[in-house]
Amino acid sequence: MRLLALVGFLLAPWAAVAAPSDRPTPRERPAVEVTVERDGDQWSARYRFAREVPAWAFVRSALIQEQGTPWRPLSWVIDTPGLAWERRDGRDVIAAADGSVPREVRIRFRPAPLTLQADYPPALAFTDGSVALFTDHFLMAPAGQSADAALPRAKLTFRDRRGQVLHQGARYDSASFDGEAGTYILFGPAAPLVSEHLTTVVDPALPAWFRDELLAFLPQTLRRYSDLLGVPNIPGKPMVMMSWGGAGTGGVSQSGSVLPGLIVMALQGSGMSAPNPAVFDRARWFIAHEAAHFWLGQMVRYETARDAWITEGGADLLAIRAVAAADPMYDSRKELQREVDDCVRLTKGRGISSAGQRGEHRAYYACGAVFSLVAEAASGRSFEAWIRGLIAANRSDGVLSRAEWLAAIGNPQIAASIEALLDEGAKEPGTALAQLLTQAKVPHEREGGRLILK
Repeated sequence: MRLLALVGFLLAPWAAVAAPSDRPTPRERPAVEVTVERDGDQWSARYRFAREVPAWAFVRSALIQEQGTPWRPLSWVIDTPGLAWERRDGRDVIAAADGSVPREVRIRFRPAPLTLQADYPPALAFTDGSVALFTDHFLMAPAGQSADAALPRAKLTFRDRRGQVLHQGARYDSASFDGEAGTYILFGPAAPLVSEHLTTVVDPALPAWFRDELLAFLPQTLRRYSDLLGVPNIPGKPMVMMSWGGAGTGGVSQSGSVLPGLIVMALQGSGMSAPNPAVFDRARWFIAHEAAHFWLGQMVRYETARDAWITEGGADLLAIRAVAAADPMYDSRKELQREVDDCVRLTKGRGISSAGQRGEHRAYYACGAVFSLVAEAASGRSFEAWIRGLIAANRSDGVLSRAEWLAAIGNPQIAASIEALLDEGAKEPGTALAQLLTQAKVPHEREGGRLILK
C-alpha cells in the first residue's frame, strides 16, 4: 500500500532521438480504477474499467453475520442505467441486463457498520459523524474469474470533499493504493490521540470508565512487546480505532480484528454503561492478543493455514502474560489451564493441522499456546526471548515455517511428539499431552484423569 504520490519522469537529452524500442514503456493502465468520495452526507464510488465485460464481481463478498444475506444491495445503489445486482459463485456481482457493463459505473452508498461472516466490517461508525471504510471491499474482478487467479491491477483512491482523510495516524488530501491495501481510511473530524508507542482514535461517546482503562493498558502493552520482541516492522506507529454503537442493546457486543499496523474494535451494549471488570478483562485480553500479531503474524507469518497454531497460540500466550503484567489480580494460571483443557478436547482422534477444515479453529489457539509453553521450558528461555530469536531469524522472507519452529526447540523427541498431535491427534490426548509436558519438564499433575498445570 502507498499514499498517492506525484511521480516525475526525467528524460535524458538523448531520449528525444532514441529508437522507439529504447524509449520507456508507459505503465499499463489499471484494469480497475475506483474513486471513493464523501461529499457531506453523500457517498459515492466511481469505477473506471479498462475493458468491457458482461459482469464485474466484488472480490470480497462475505455475508452478514446473523442474516446470512449479501450486504451491498441493502446499502449500495447502482446509478448507472442498465445494471443490476446478482449473486454468483458466492460473490456480489454487477451485471449488464444486455451486452456489457460500461467502462464507467457510478454507485451511491451508505456506510454499512455491519458484522460480516469471516471478514472485516465494511465501515466503522463514530458518534461524532466520523466513518472509517475498509479499503478492500471496493476491489473488483471480472465475474467468473477463479478465486485463485491473480487480481487484475487496480487503483483505489479515497477522498473527502470537505476535508482530509486519516491514514496511518496522519491526515492527507487523499489516500491511494495500488491493489489490496487491507486497512481502514477515516473520514471526518475524529482526532487521533498520539503517544510514544501508539496512535488511537476513540469514539468520544465510549463510556469513560472503559476508555480510560483501555487507554492506560494499550501503550503499556505495546511498550512491553517492543521491549521483549523488538520494534515492530509496520508503517508508522501502531494504530487502534474504537467505535461505539451505543447502549441501546442489552448485554455487551464486542468485535474486532487486526490489520497491518492497525487494530479495530466495535463496541455496544447496555452492559458497558457501568464499570464491569469482566467486560474489561475480555477487551484487554483481545487487545493484547491482536497487538501480538504485529509481531507474530505481520513481522513473520505461517507458511500455510495448517500452521495457524504458530501465530495464534503464540499470541495467546503473549496476551496472557501481558494482561498478568498489567494486573496482579489477573488469574493467568486459570487462562493457561483453559488452553490445556481445550487442547485435550480438540485433539481426540483428530490432528490439529486439519482443525480449520472441521471448523474447530480454537484448536490452533489452545494447542498452539500449550506448544509455546513447551518450547519455553525445553529451550530454557522465556517464550518472549525464544520467539524473538525466531522472528529475527526469519525476517528476510517473513515466513516462520513449522519445520523452523520445531527445530528451534532443540529436542527431536519433543518435536516428534508435537508433530504427532499436529498430524494425527491422539486416542488419549490427555496422556499424550502429559507425556509432552513431562519431556519438556513443564510442571503438571493428573487429577481424576484431568491434566492440570502446576
